[in-house]
Amino acid sequence: MAGSKNILFIEDDKPIAEMYARLLTTGGYKVEYATDGTSGLAKALAKTYDLILLDIMMPNKSGIEVLKELRGPDGTGHSDVKIVILTNLAQDKTSQEALAAQADGYIVKADIVPSKLVEVVDELLA
Repeated sequence: MAGSKNILFIEDDKPIAEMYARLLTTGGYKVEYATDGTSGLAKALAKTYDLILLDIMMPNKSGIEVLKELRGPDGTGHSDVKIVILTNLAQDKTSQEALAAQADGYIVKADIVPSKLVEVVDELLA
């Protein structure tokens, strides 16, 4: 059930973070967000989430750095949480690095209508 699932959205564009948080909350999820990599990492380490939606380009720490720190050197850290890259960067070297660093998925923001995000999250957490 969506209402029992906790999501952390780490996104430096506050209006986008607020929009996605509203959509996911309306979809029945409990959502928190952080607007930079450092605070996002701190939240991710302080609480258990079912899903972390992680932007790549952020101040202080990039999404790749956050992902690597969460997954750890052997790639198995925080294996109980799904981590999905949500960015506007196309599938390039950066996305390949993200996936190699143990991301559970990769969503290009420009390719998804914001209202469809809840459906995508429902599938991810089913």
